[in-house]
Amino acid sequence: MTDTTCMDKLDLSENAVKVLEKRYLKRDKEGKCIETPADMFRRVADTIASGDLKFGKSQADIDKLSDRFYEAITNRYFMPNSPTLMNAGRELGQLAACFVLPVEDSLEGIFETVKNTALIHKSGGGTGFSFSRLRPKNSVVRSTMGVSSGPVSFMEVFNAATEAVKQGGTRRGANMGILRVDHPDILDFIECKSDNNKLNNFNISVAITDKFMEALKNGTDYELINPQNNTVAGKMSAKKVFDMIVDGAWRNGEPGIIFIDKMNSDNPTPLIGEIESTNPCGEVPLLAYEACNLGSINLGRMVENGSINWDLLAKTTRTAIRFLDNVIAVNNYPLPQISEMVQNNRKIGLGVMGWADMLMKLGISYASEEGTKLAGQVMEFIDYESKCESIELSKERGRFNNFKGSVYERPDYLYNKYKGKSAGKISDEQWKELDAEIAKYGIRNATTTCIAPTGTISMIASASGGVEPLFGLVFSRLIMDGTEMLEVNPIFKDYAVEHGFYSEDLMKEIAKTGSVAHVNGVPADAKRIFVTAHDVSPYWHVKMQAAFQLHTDNAVSKTVNFEENATRKDIEEAYILAYENNLKGITVYRNNSRQFQPMNLDDKKKSEEAKAEEPAIEETKEEYNPTGEIKTVKCPECGNEIQMAEGCFICLKCGYSGCS
Repeated sequence: MTDTTCMDKLDLSENAVKVLEKRYLKRDKEGKCIETPADMFRRVADTIASGDLKFGKSQADIDKLSDRFYEAITNRYFMPNSPTLMNAGRELGQLAACFVLPVEDSLEGIFETVKNTALIHKSGGGTGFSFSRLRPKNSVVRSTMGVSSGPVSFMEVFNAATEAVKQGGTRRGANMGILRVDHPDILDFIECKSDNNKLNNFNISVAITDKFMEALKNGTDYELINPQNNTVAGKMSAKKVFDMIVDGAWRNGEPGIIFIDKMNSDNPTPLIGEIESTNPCGEVPLLAYEACNLGSINLGRMVENGSINWDLLAKTTRTAIRFLDNVIAVNNYPLPQISEMVQNNRKIGLGVMGWADMLMKLGISYASEEGTKLAGQVMEFIDYESKCESIELSKERGRFNNFKGSVYERPDYLYNKYKGKSAGKISDEQWKELDAEIAKYGIRNATTTCIAPTGTISMIASASGGVEPLFGLVFSRLIMDGTEMLEVNPIFKDYAVEHGFYSEDLMKEIAKTGSVAHVNGVPADAKRIFVTAHDVSPYWHVKMQAAFQLHTDNAVSKTVNFEENATRKDIEEAYILAYENNLKGITVYRNNSRQFQPMNLDDKKKSEEAKAEEPAIEETKEEYNPTGEIKTVKCPECGNEIQMAEGCFICLKCGYSGCS
């Protein structure tokens, strides 16, 4: 039951208040709320604005900036990631969600990383690793004349350590494990999560190279490389390996894939190091010891009177960039190596949520050329404004320390990158002018944009998650007295009422599947506008991700949803399409492909059976809570009750994954 002492007059939904109470608000030793949502937002705004003290600003200037941040957050125009909301102005002070750590090919190096991982998880962060530097199994270890057990066995060590260390004392960590496709142990890696009970604290992805994709296209073998000495260790059929990856994704969504060469082609600081891994949800390619400092603009709130308020979007973008740069200034990082690397590169990631809301408000179908064109325009605009603000910050505070040798030193870097690719908001000439500004003043942040899945922050903002379509328009929930309550998407409800087809009976019919696609009584235009995840073909899922990726420095977190009857060939085609459209990675989820998947929208019997089995997965899905009590939250897409791990989750009902 909602604690009314935590309520205030902000325009927050009931679900938003519940989430804030369970995970974010300060509590006393008895577990009672001692701040309201407004108090929390002010705490965050004041703390992040205080970063300006390091740049010689007066208290009056800082108070003014705090008000600016507070307005953006309380109006739900912008939300920082969950660690910032939870920890800004509190003792822990760790505001970043995820980190990447190196895994070196020595016992000392491996266990040094295990130790550092434990420290990060204790601080509330998730971790990404590449195990590609580790020698293959059965390689001779010269110091002992024994043999190596290989990357997968050491992943089990990391998994066990994660299981033992609860983040912040109350939740277990999330990890990303990556192995290059040309590592000799790649087949073992692809199969390492075929059993859903193994490596439960890991997401895994194969790092696909351009050479591998070329061999796949030509139907030839590709070379396996021993990382000990970079010599050829054999050859393997690209088709055979690709088929195994596809089969795993078809069976349970593991492994995912990242296109590692594409990530490195956009590496802003190639002289500092090569990108080998990402954060647990895959949207932030990071160098070793880098962290992700993320936040998201609520696009649904940028629509006024049936059109986009571009001035508000520009203002919000610039406020958010200043906020995220200040996060770096005040953050308390868990390791000195991380603090140094973050300060030197100052990577930030401004993304979006509420994309489906924006499309529905504008009457545009997600699965359409009009939709992907608008996606390009919106992200192009945010990318441009974010870099304008980063240049302003560079004028005030200085360029990022590793600017020398970065891509921004290349003549006309942005102009050449985007020349001839305008979506209609920013011209080639504007990018050229921005290059001239960077040449003169530098830029404050090595990256400025990244699209995360948003998870719980979209619940707080009452927004659709990330750039995903809705999973359903109407849900039916049983409340405590046994009666059925309908939850109707408010944008859809307003449209249905305005167009004269709203009724309780019709909503109950829609609730059976969540979609209006095959429901009588819903006008054709409504069916065109209000599409859900399974109404959208994989083609349009990929094309939408590609539209956002073009103007996103980092990567785009997105799930390509498949119906249960989808074939391996369908997934194969989505992977090829993703590569051809210059995505940096792709995540697929076939409905009902995971063990113990909870209820489907239209099958109450399966719901009861799944609920009976649900405890089997709860152990590793704990949620952060200062009192140590395990709580559940609601999936932002399908409404399924789930439990969180590290602020990251995958909903086993709809396949939606997220970090907040």
